[in-house]
Amino acid sequence: MLESVMIAETERNLLVNKITTLYILMIEDYSLRDKKRKFSPSKEKPPVKIEMMHPHQIILSEEVSVDKNDDSRLEEFRQLKRDIRGSTQHLVVGMDIAKERHHAFFGTPAGKVLLHRLVFDNTRDGFEKLCFQADILKTQHGLAHVVFGMEPSSDYHKPLGEYLIEHGHGVVLVAGTAVKKNRELLDNRWDKHDTKDAANVADLVTQGKCLFYEFPSLSLRELRSLLSLKRRLKKSEQGYKVRIRNHLIAQYFPEMDAYFNYAEGLVRCLDPKKLAGLQFREFVRMVPGKQEERLGEIYAKAAFSIGCEGHPSVAFEASLLLDGLKSLHLMILETDRRIAEVCKKFPEYPCLLSIPGFGPDISAKVLGALGNPHRFENHRQVLKMAGLDLSADRSGKRTDVTPVISKKGKADLRYGLYQAALIASTRNTQFMSYFTNKLQGREKEKGIGTKMRVKLSAKMLVIAWTLMKKKEMFDPGCLG
Repeated sequence: MLESVMIAETERNLLVNKITTLYILMIEDYSLRDKKRKFSPSKEKPPVKIEMMHPHQIILSEEVSVDKNDDSRLEEFRQLKRDIRGSTQHLVVGMDIAKERHHAFFGTPAGKVLLHRLVFDNTRDGFEKLCFQADILKTQHGLAHVVFGMEPSSDYHKPLGEYLIEHGHGVVLVAGTAVKKNRELLDNRWDKHDTKDAANVADLVTQGKCLFYEFPSLSLRELRSLLSLKRRLKKSEQGYKVRIRNHLIAQYFPEMDAYFNYAEGLVRCLDPKKLAGLQFREFVRMVPGKQEERLGEIYAKAAFSIGCEGHPSVAFEASLLLDGLKSLHLMILETDRRIAEVCKKFPEYPCLLSIPGFGPDISAKVLGALGNPHRFENHRQVLKMAGLDLSADRSGKRTDVTPVISKKGKADLRYGLYQAALIASTRNTQFMSYFTNKLQGREKEKGIGTKMRVKLSAKMLVIAWTLMKKKEMFDPGCLG
């Protein structure tokens, strides 16, 4: 009995010594990494190119390309998708992302749980704690690769993703819809908590149901940030217009609603009784720059308006809303100018502008959405990104269902492409001929014009993707 106790004690001491040695080696390895990062020379900046645009004007610009940054990571991701199922060489780290603290789950594709729960702060110390724990488990279990998976949560996941990528780790994303549908499959229960969500993410990664974490050049990230800002500003602008129209005009001067496009300068004249008491010429001087015919119609309806009686605060509210609307309009113009400046850094931008119907706005949207064109293996993936791929519910006896576009992609891009197709099919000779040929024999079908323009917008997106890959200008021959 005493001999067995001594043997157990000896094995325990050997295990403690082994873990202590491993811990010291990991600390030394991290110290060496910190010294290398501290004393390593800074990376060389891209060469500055001097372009002579005018005899008295020199413009400095940096060469920017969107197809060089993620190529190696993209190949590693594709290899991961092929090898991850049942792999004995991968450590999978699933993370549930939050604002202040994240939860991590460590396991293998074979289903073995290495660490059920690790909570770390959204700070550099927390990120180092995560990497340190991953390295310990990787060494202990003799694994060769570590892959970190996370669900995109607003912008909270971006600092962690950027930190892991910059330190050479593999990072993938899982779709929110996949996380929601896979949660109940883990234990046949609908309950939800942070530890289970982290395990859920890891389970999806081990199945290969993950997405590439795109980390493009800084210029492309700047472009996407500006496009996102513009969308928010346009949404706020529309909100101001709706408040003016559905709150002020509908309540105090409903007859002006038909002239809303001409009435933004008239918002300060929302008291129809006061307006009816003015001379027409005096009213015209109050609203300069408007058509007198339109003003005459508004002036004539003011005397018989059914609007509510106004009070002094109505004019105050109208003035605030109108000033806010003007301010937002100036912000949008300034954002458009910044977007144009950033787009000029990309060699693919002139190729997009050469497509009929593609102006600066839709070209910037396509450039920002596609990013690195080589990350798409075929045109079907490009159409899925925009939600222009065809889908239908065909099962059982329902086999003759007409497919429709999925609308699961970027709605803003899809709308811009439709507008480009509308302009090209009515203004450009080659596109008009192509569009007319597609309509032959189907002119009487209901909604066929809209359907064909949607189809044309999908074709224009594929053309844009091809031109970005080849860095070529548009050729009418590619219409077929």
